[in-house]
Amino acid sequence: MSETPEEDHELSFLEHLVELRSRLLKACLSVVVVLIALLPFSRSLYETLASPMMAQLPEGSSMIAIDVASPFLTPFKLTLLISIMISIPVVLYQLWAFVAPALFKHEKRLARPLLLSSVFLFYAGCAFAYFVVFPLVFGFLTRVAPEGVAVMTDISKYLDFVMTLFLAFGITFEVPIATIIMVATGITTPDKLASWRPYVIVGAFALGMILTPPDVISQTLLALPMWLLFEVGIIFSRILVPQKDTETEADQATN
Repeated sequence: MSETPEEDHELSFLEHLVELRSRLLKACLSVVVVLIALLPFSRSLYETLASPMMAQLPEGSSMIAIDVASPFLTPFKLTLLISIMISIPVVLYQLWAFVAPALFKHEKRLARPLLLSSVFLFYAGCAFAYFVVFPLVFGFLTRVAPEGVAVMTDISKYLDFVMTLFLAFGITFEVPIATIIMVATGITTPDKLASWRPYVIVGAFALGMILTPPDVISQTLLALPMWLLFEVGIIFSRILVPQKDTETEADQATN
């Protein structure tokens, strides 16, 4: 007897759309609530974000605002982005609540920890970028400035720069989740992933050159965690996913 999703009744297409709209509205509402709560602290939030750069600037230097509206728009943009990041658990829960009724029991058992882990790993990647990467990168960039050049970055350009790094490291730390999903869906096996190790290492450093500033420090700090997290993904895929099932599904997928 084949396994079926827990929900026996089927919803019509219109009912699915209504539920999807309700889930999206709740997700957007969570972002708006967090945004309203954080708006009074927008200046403090930007000062905290800028502190790794300010700590590396030469004495007497400061950030500048080139555009007329930058002193207002840049902290607001940062607050909006932080609100979205904080609301990620609520957004993912709404997505889970919409998709879960169509999943099998074994899929739910695997999906729940993966969702929680993906949120934690994304936040861990952002924290790694802020506390480890930023001080090293900004220290390097300010030291290599030519003699007579005053280092004073625009606040809007700085925000774009650091948000790119946050996104790059947040996504990079999701590598174990992607690895486990590939094994669980039968696309590949842990042994095959292990055989790809040399290509993954080269690809990690190549991706580090693309996603990070043109300095060796930030490229290495992105590539090494990506490789190590790939190894972690292989280990956990062996633990969480039954080996016989993954080997059979992978063989069927290749045939």
